[in-house]
Amino acid sequence: MRISAFALLGLAISSTAFASDVELGPRPAYLVNLMEDSPLKTRLAACIGQPVKRTDFSISHRGAPLQFPEHTEEGYRAGAMMGAGILECDVTFTKDKELVCRHSQNDLHTTTNILATDLADKCTTGFIPANGGDPASAECRTSDLTLAELKSLRGKMDSADKAATTVEDYMRGTAPWRTELYGETGALMTHRDSIALFKDLGVKFTPELKAPKVTMPFEGLAQTDYAQMLIDDYKSADVSPQDVFPQSFNLEDVLYWIENEPEFGKQAVYLDGRRNIDPMDPSTFSPSMADLKKMGVNYIAPPLWVLLTLEEGKIVPSAYAEAAKEADLNLITWTLERSGPLSGGGGWYYQSVSDAIDGDGKMLEVVDVLAQDVGVKGIFSDWPATTSFYASCMGLD
Repeated sequence: MRISAFALLGLAISSTAFASDVELGPRPAYLVNLMEDSPLKTRLAACIGQPVKRTDFSISHRGAPLQFPEHTEEGYRAGAMMGAGILECDVTFTKDKELVCRHSQNDLHTTTNILATDLADKCTTGFIPANGGDPASAECRTSDLTLAELKSLRGKMDSADKAATTVEDYMRGTAPWRTELYGETGALMTHRDSIALFKDLGVKFTPELKAPKVTMPFEGLAQTDYAQMLIDDYKSADVSPQDVFPQSFNLEDVLYWIENEPEFGKQAVYLDGRRNIDPMDPSTFSPSMADLKKMGVNYIAPPLWVLLTLEEGKIVPSAYAEAAKEADLNLITWTLERSGPLSGGGGWYYQSVSDAIDGDGKMLEVVDVLAQDVGVKGIFSDWPATTSFYASCMGLD
């Protein structure tokens, strides 16, 4: 079954029936068009051009970094426009201990224009050109700058050309399947800025407390102070705890919120980045799913490949997914639309099912297994239109 060009062009939606500000653009229909014929394809195809609602199933990962610089106002607005019901601000801090939205405390050299400004002199390590077998490098931290200095920078697509011998070339490493079309503005935001913007956009919040790259305590700032500051920003802005899903890869941060801010802690998300577990062997889960539940953890979020495996060539839930459900843990996963074209098996995010991944037509099949069989509550995506379209078509909240 092929979808008409008219249908592909007709997917840009503004619907008063669901959400008047949701616009998907052509990508969801493009992905449906690439699917093999199946009942799922037939159902999804019937939804092309239909009204789309904003949905918590669709979580905007860093904004919309498939095409917009991450953690910028422009990217956040794009994510909300595509129907994401929850937006993410990764939280780190500046030299003067102000909370800001950056994926890492030491990524300014790849996510902003700092190396092309006078502030490059303040970087932990300035630009070092590639030489022989040594790649080009730099390290610029948010903690190298005051908030005022940070806000003078412009966000850019996260990239670096490791073969570069000049700063200009180093900053031009964007993957060919992304774009620089929207990379000329890139307004950086504080955590408080993001809260105000997300309130205006009518979406919920999922701040991620990032691991510091500096030694803690930092100028008197302890890790628990840092975790508390994040929550205090929501309390000061009079945001309901039920609209906030604080996250961390550090289980101690999650447990701090559970104990000290229980109204926020009940929705705290343990981002499971453990590399020493086998998703098909529950004996390797330490702490176990039951242990996490006893600690008060209600949400756990591993990468999507951890939740999936193959049985006779069919994508099915992993033992990890089954164990989490048995322990009554809510599952969230990451990250859709981050792998580029899937013709090569999908790379790291699809590693457990790569033998079944032969192109972008498989993306919505993976989403369907995650939603219907694994039972995830939400999926982080670099292009939320994809998850918003699926959720709206399938009647998910």
